Amino acid sequence: MLVNRKRLFDEILNNFLERFTDVEAIIVSDHEGFVIAGEKKKNTESDLELVSVLTTLINPVLERIRNEFAFKKFGTASFDTDEHRLLFITIDEERILSLVFNSMASVEKVGPYTYFLAEKVAQLLNLQEGDTIQLAIPDFDSETERHEKLKESICQSSLDECANYNFKFVIIGNHEVGKTSLIRQFVERKFSQDYRATIGLNIFAHNFDFQGNEINVQLWDIGAQQYFKRFRKIYYKGAEAAFIVYDLTNRESFEKIKDWYEEINQLIDEINIPIVIVGNKVDLSEQRVISTAEGEEFAKSLSETGISYIETSALSGENVINAFELIAYHYIIKTKKKEKDVIREDLVEAILSTLKELVILELTFISENMSWDPGFQTILNLESLGEYSKLKDSIKEKLYPYKNGLILSSFAYDDFNLSNSDGVFCIFDARDREHIDSKWKDILISIIRKVRKKRAVIVGIRVSDDKNWSQLMEEFLIDEDLEEKVVSVLFLKIGPDYREKIYEHLKLMLDVIVTTRKLK
Repeated sequence: MLVNRKRLFDEILNNFLERFTDVEAIIVSDHEGFVIAGEKKKNTESDLELVSVLTTLINPVLERIRNEFAFKKFGTASFDTDEHRLLFITIDEERILSLVFNSMASVEKVGPYTYFLAEKVAQLLNLQEGDTIQLAIPDFDSETERHEKLKESICQSSLDECANYNFKFVIIGNHEVGKTSLIRQFVERKFSQDYRATIGLNIFAHNFDFQGNEINVQLWDIGAQQYFKRFRKIYYKGAEAAFIVYDLTNRESFEKIKDWYEEINQLIDEINIPIVIVGNKVDLSEQRVISTAEGEEFAKSLSETGISYIETSALSGENVINAFELIAYHYIIKTKKKEKDVIREDLVEAILSTLKELVILELTFISENMSWDPGFQTILNLESLGEYSKLKDSIKEKLYPYKNGLILSSFAYDDFNLSNSDGVFCIFDARDREHIDSKWKDILISIIRKVRKKRAVIVGIRVSDDKNWSQLMEEFLIDEDLEEKVVSVLFLKIGPDYREKIYEHLKLMLDVIVTTRKLK
């Protein structure tokens, strides 16, 4: 299939014009003024041919800028007329991107996007049959909002289950270390022999499966040129992970890792994002000047928590998939930790909120074996609840009062005191059982009779996945006993994921306690 550049140019130029109202026209031309591609808004007076001719006049200026610039290939210039503002960006030695703004436009606001457009134009001009190009225009402002929503959200699945993960990570490092080649090898499974420095920014969207998790990533390939540093804070917005890539055959690129690491810490708002140091061009073994041991040691030295290190070859594909899976692994681990931290804090907040209403809150936990008492242990592990003392601590009874008014008690099935309990959490282990134990109903009836009126009882039935949980629940038959006393009883299924679900169960218990106390 032949590459249809005209259609692709039409698509991205029109998308850009539609996105930015202050831009009236966009032209891609060569240094002699020949128009390669161009679009303008309807009812605009911009003359594409005239602007293209202007590029022949501005080109000597751009060439001078390029000669003074480190890469000898890039330059930019702008000037104003009475009616317009003009911006010229060199794509390479031969071709120029020109943008026409209205006279009142803020070129600085659109600036970060113009270099993204310049990079896409460069890709289109060099596009080969079979190449993949993504033309969606990013919204830098929305990245912060997206990231904040991500921080506030909690994964609905259990933390032990597989899930979908959507995140943005940036790929940074010195020029010519192979950042773009790594991405193309990962996304397209191909390597391009022709080197071309990224102009400002390139973005790839890609999804892949990692250990049963669906990973959807935005890969932000950020240009290394010093000129673009003023835009990099904008490009970094909302980044949740990063590659710092260096060339194993180039010591200078290795020594610059620390500068890139410090830039991330300065310009990215998120603290301690997952970072992987990538030593690229491992295929050039005879030319390498950085040993694996030196690379690993340096990565460890950057952070007290340690930074992962991996060596790759964008040419052969060696370890490229592993590198991207490694960053996905670190992101998932950190995300799950964040989710658990939020869940823990939500439970703390629920307990403190309940204490405000009741002043004193006593929660009682009853289990067959007090060494396995997940509800009791979960609350004890909430350090932010403050200090507690062990008033009673035997194999039959535990009584731990907190300074804030919370009291935890724990008992085995055979003997329990509920005279002061506001809520009772009792667990029966019905794994591999077809029916409940005959004693369990008596234990539950005893709980209902001993607890005061307007109190709450949570009954957790631990079951195997293949058992009929609802049938086991119905075998308790306690309706008549409940009629004699105003006590709320709620049955819960305790599955294999109880470690994570216990937070939800405890919050539910607190809700039932407060609701029941308000009953007339």
